[in-house]
Amino acid sequence: MAEAQYVAGRCNIGREETTRRMNVGWLGLAVTFILLAILLVAGAKPWWRLLVFFPATLSASGFIQARLHFCSGFARLGIYNFGSIGHKNPVPDDASKAKDRRRGNQITMYAVLIGIVVAIVCVFL
Repeated sequence: MAEAQYVAGRCNIGREETTRRMNVGWLGLAVTFILLAILLVAGAKPWWRLLVFFPATLSASGFIQARLHFCSGFARLGIYNFGSIGHKNPVPDDASKAKDRRRGNQITMYAVLIGIVVAIVCVFL
């Protein structure tokens, strides 16, 4: 399998960064379930369950970024990384930066929408 390369608006992270995003997704998912369990066991009012929005959004963002091999934060900063964690390369031109920002914004919107849906569902549990 060929090593991934930077493609504006399509791929801005390599294997190590992708693994990092996947781990964030799993962590966010675990926190979502733990928080929901605590709120249910404590007998908190249903609207408190809306708090699961935050870890659910984090989880969705991590999983989406890992799946797409694209970091929305890197897109906002105008960088990409296919090396070790912490290594940063500048995106070469403004057109590529614009494509990256659009993709990063899409990822953020999808993650927020997923977080909203999860939170609303949790209110009705």
